[in-house]
Amino acid sequence: MTTITHAPPSLDGPPVGAPPPVPFDFKLATGLTGVLIAAMMSGLNNRVGALGLADVQGALGLGADAGHLLGTVYTAAELAAMPIAAWFGVTFSFRRFHLGLVAGFLAIGMLLPLAPNYGWLLALRALQGLLGGAMIPLLMTAALRFLPASIKLHGLGLYSLTATFAPNLATWLASAWVDDLGDWRLVYWQIIPAGLLALWAVWWGVPQDPVRTERFREIDWLGLATGPLGLALLALGLLEGERLNWLHSPAITAALISGAALFAAFLVSEWFHHLPFIKLQLLERRNFWLAFIVFMGILIVLLASSALPADQLVHVQGFRPREIAPIGLIVSLPQLVLAPIISALLYKKWLDARHLMALGLFIVAVGCFLGSYVTSEWMVEQFWTVQVCQTIGQPLVVIPLLFLITGVAAPMEGPFVSGLVNMLRSIATILGSVIIQQGLIDRGAAHMRGMVDRAGRLGGLGDAHSLLERFEVQATTLAIADLYRLMAVIAVVLIVPTLCLQYLPAPSLPRQTKD
Repeated sequence: MTTITHAPPSLDGPPVGAPPPVPFDFKLATGLTGVLIAAMMSGLNNRVGALGLADVQGALGLGADAGHLLGTVYTAAELAAMPIAAWFGVTFSFRRFHLGLVAGFLAIGMLLPLAPNYGWLLALRALQGLLGGAMIPLLMTAALRFLPASIKLHGLGLYSLTATFAPNLATWLASAWVDDLGDWRLVYWQIIPAGLLALWAVWWGVPQDPVRTERFREIDWLGLATGPLGLALLALGLLEGERLNWLHSPAITAALISGAALFAAFLVSEWFHHLPFIKLQLLERRNFWLAFIVFMGILIVLLASSALPADQLVHVQGFRPREIAPIGLIVSLPQLVLAPIISALLYKKWLDARHLMALGLFIVAVGCFLGSYVTSEWMVEQFWTVQVCQTIGQPLVVIPLLFLITGVAAPMEGPFVSGLVNMLRSIATILGSVIIQQGLIDRGAAHMRGMVDRAGRLGGLGDAHSLLERFEVQATTLAIADLYRLMAVIAVVLIVPTLCLQYLPAPSLPRQTKD
């Protein structure tokens, strides 16, 4: 069997030099725990804010459109920060940059409920999204930078929790703040305890690297001007497209066209610049471009597996977040155990990471297939089997995938890997949201038309109001079933490129015993 080794670095300009290795001890472990908490906090802040949006709207007297825009600007700003965060982390030093991000994130969180008007609220939420989006890539950067080979894969497992654990925990947290404690301000203030803990842990535990502000002499100014703005405009266009009727809206058309043009200019600039924010040449390696296809596809599936049960229980059963929280906890809590187990398995010489991924995709597909049998009578209990499949399948896919991506990069390329992975992750999340939202609308409308037509042919609608209400419930349920089937197909199809990834042997560890 042919194996590959880490590709040599190939920067043409000044490299992102790797600082001397830092001994891994309790102090460093504490610091990295703070980085993990900060990344989790950032992801939860966005999701909890979305789930608690109705209560925020009610408290502030905001309309549906204004409330929706609050979530949109946060997500757009979050995406804008993804590709450039690691570059600034190297330039200002990881420790200083991360501390600044967390401090700013907390300060804005405290100010949000006190904003004097909607304009201030919108601006503060966008700025918080920018800072939060920069914290997530730094988690992967820290894992690749500080963890020794013996536990590096466990670091990637912890990073995977931001995609598998945090989104599913958010429903329970939202219910705790708005239903149990009854204070909408906690939707924004809930980050403060975790943020303060992360701030202290990073300050105490993460070593101080040299500040390298001389890198600004060779910064890609064109990329800095075009990339974040282009990504933000694309996100705004995609997330607001359905509400404003897509290309029928001049604002959406302008956002999508200008965003695409700016992002294209960013990619061209990054390809030719000698000190880029993201190193696009990495995509020439099979395990990068092929794995990213799988990564984006599975993220869409994972997003659907989190959103569809909630959509069914909220729109059909009328549940509040507190009542649907167990759905998320079924998926989230076991990840704390499964992530380290799967990370440990990847150190076994007899195990092929691609086969582990294929197994995970199959289990996810089975869960989605079971979900396609949803009916309007399903309650939380009926979703348990579906969610258990997601619980097992998600880490089986994501952790080996991260291993196959990072395993073909040299240590000095870690910041570039982090930037690419997190940018594509955020894009996939936005695309997944659009696919799910638009799919539910289109399929629901199609099923509604079909039922009305059949009722008309059978002799009229009778009590039209009551009948249309029942039709709406059934149409929503059928649309959710259709989306589940689509996700099952995507998961199965992704098995093919997964098996086409290049084999990577398990990392060789010092004094490793025979399995």
